Amino acid sequence: MTKPLHQQTVSLNRDELLAGADWYITLSDSAQTLVKRDLIERHVSSGDALGHQGEIQLHWFGVMDGLLKWSVSAIDGRSVTLGGQSVGSWFGEGTLVRGKPRQSDIIALRHSRVAMLPRTTFNWLRQNEPAFNEFLLRQINERMHWFMGSMAAHRLLDAEHLVVRALWGLVHPLLNPLGLRHLLISQEELANLAMVSRQRCNMTLVTLKREGLIELGYGAISIRDVDALAARIR
Repeated sequence: MTKPLHQQTVSLNRDELLAGADWYITLSDSAQTLVKRDLIERHVSSGDALGHQGEIQLHWFGVMDGLLKWSVSAIDGRSVTLGGQSVGSWFGEGTLVRGKPRQSDIIALRHSRVAMLPRTTFNWLRQNEPAFNEFLLRQINERMHWFMGSMAAHRLLDAEHLVVRALWGLVHPLLNPLGLRHLLISQEELANLAMVSRQRCNMTLVTLKREGLIELGYGAISIRDVDALAARIR
């Protein structure tokens, strides 16, 4: 029987988001002041888009609350989910660096709050803060390897492994820099990220619970053994 889990706080204000960001704490005092001044906040309702494929992106994003996914849709309505973004993560740097229209949609899987740093400020940091560029290089490299792994997974892995990979993605340091192990995500949301049926997702989660890797609750999943979970997708 599914039981309630202790709910840890995963909602951040702007100061808390910045304090936990590796890139921010390496900036000069003047650059930190600039970022705090220019950072704005946006609420995105469940199912709504933060950004659409084909749009010119004007901001760099940090997740303060909620859960978002990247997806690409075809004309016939089919879609491919590229990954999820949880609280504390920053994303959208690749599109800003390219300076070309977005190639994916960003959709809120639940009501979310997102911090947005204007493109002009983002570019100023790139030009004036070497440590920021080092962060972006590591971030883009990690994201490239994650996407390469995702592409291979959807070609080579079965539904069970896709669910495990989606779950592991939510505790990956790139997507979950706060290191949260108690994830406020429903089975339906996880199935959406994994691109499998809710029934198949549930079967996999029950197996993982039986093996002691996770604990299930109402609208939540707690990871009990991160290393064992990662080993399932290698």
